[in-house]
Amino acid sequence: MPDYHDDLRLAHVLADAADAATMARFKALDLKIETKPDMTPVSEADKAAEDLIRSSLQRARPRDAVLGEEFGSEGHGPRRWVIDPIDGTSNYVRGVPVWATLIALTERAERGDQPVVGVVSAPALGRRWWALKGGGAYTGRSLYSATRLKVSDVARLEDSSFSYSSLSGWEERGLLSGFLDLARACWRTRAYGDFWSYMMVAEGVVDVCAEPELSLWDMAAPAVVVEEAGGRFTSLDGRDGPHGGNAAASNGLLHEDLLGYLGTYGSFA
Repeated sequence: MPDYHDDLRLAHVLADAADAATMARFKALDLKIETKPDMTPVSEADKAAEDLIRSSLQRARPRDAVLGEEFGSEGHGPRRWVIDPIDGTSNYVRGVPVWATLIALTERAERGDQPVVGVVSAPALGRRWWALKGGGAYTGRSLYSATRLKVSDVARLEDSSFSYSSLSGWEERGLLSGFLDLARACWRTRAYGDFWSYMMVAEGVVDVCAEPELSLWDMAAPAVVVEEAGGRFTSLDGRDGPHGGNAAASNGLLHEDLLGYLGTYGSFA
């Protein structure tokens, strides 16, 4: 396997720069906010953070391709950086501290581009998580001050904690009934939402989570963190990795139960 340690160090540098840019505008009274065609918000901070990351990558990794939520895809080749400058923009613009910059490096493989490096940085929470394919997942203040992540060993759904983002997406896709049955079967449910649900699965404090509609930039970094912490990250129809347009993540022990309750095997084929 190629050595991605330099790429992981670069991802941390990129996250540091993005954190400085996003925190400088967090809760700013004059923050400029627009509505995208899909009716989701985008702020000037989203665009500035992604532009900053892209500019840094152009200097540091000029041969690599880049895919970002705000400015699309550029470049070609087997290596691609996947960026969500602010995951949780709705929280960001309202002053809720639960948002993060997601940075992943993917490498071309038989099953499509697979994440090999992932950094999830939530500066307003004072938290950061990261992973290297084959090298484990960690959380801490830096590469040199970190704690290794490990998913839980909860083996029964009735003892599990389930996190999600909202009810509306499940209802829109006709999956609300299965979602509610799953929620009733679990010991505890909370809508932590977005990146945080996956990071808590990786930490072992939440056992299962799922979302019905996502883009690659929402999933690439969280996927490698969850998997390297010992968990599973699939689409709702059970396809491994972040390419199914939706996500189910778990400690692994509960994954078949999770997918069974959501009842989507083959629904997205």
